[in-house]
Amino acid sequence: MSGIGLLNEKPLHASLKAWYASPGARLEVPVKGFVIDLVQDDVLVEIQTAGFASIKEKLGRLTVDHRVRLVHPIPLEKWIVRPARDGSGGTIRRKSPKRGKVHDLFWQLVSFPDLLAHPNFALEVLLTREDEVRRYEGKRRWRNRGWAVEERRLLEVVERWLFERPADLRVLIPDALEEPFTTRELAEAIEGRRVLAQKMAYCLRRMGIFELVGRRGPANLYRLAGS
Repeated sequence: MSGIGLLNEKPLHASLKAWYASPGARLEVPVKGFVIDLVQDDVLVEIQTAGFASIKEKLGRLTVDHRVRLVHPIPLEKWIVRPARDGSGGTIRRKSPKRGKVHDLFWQLVSFPDLLAHPNFALEVLLTREDEVRRYEGKRRWRNRGWAVEERRLLEVVERWLFERPADLRVLIPDALEEPFTTRELAEAIEGRRVLAQKMAYCLRRMGIFELVGRRGPANLYRLAGS
């Protein structure tokens, strides 16, 4: 069997599984050599708190014969929790200035943008409030000033977004976006980084939502397909 396994299950994953499961749901079900987080109403539900690349093969095999829903949390708000370094044994908790948004799903969806067109596949995004617990590792984590993420803890699920087909993603395209547009203009419209807009454009072009219509200087120009 291959799967996350209860012995290695992190608090966020366990909390989301308990939150999501309806009465009668079956947990940790073996299917086609994999362990599925939960099965309810004949739908295989996989909760993925990290990147999508590691489950690409698993989802591809499961969707051949089963309805599959991938559930992915994005922290709308999070609090950083770390031990005090004064030896008191206490903790320091502060709110992170970073805020997530549903558009952040494209950071991961680039791993398999075509899968959303499969009739057996759906993606559900949960916007959450979370604690991010960190531990100090010294010089080994010089990029993060010595701190590493130990675990994430669910505080609350704030919103749910369900995408069952590529056309459902059109709701994420701002009405104010004028066509044709570059990824820089798309980034401004979604109030995100340009690299995220580039991933969004790549995914939506693969799904047939965007089409490439030319260039403006060095930048590609896109519009909504059928416009």
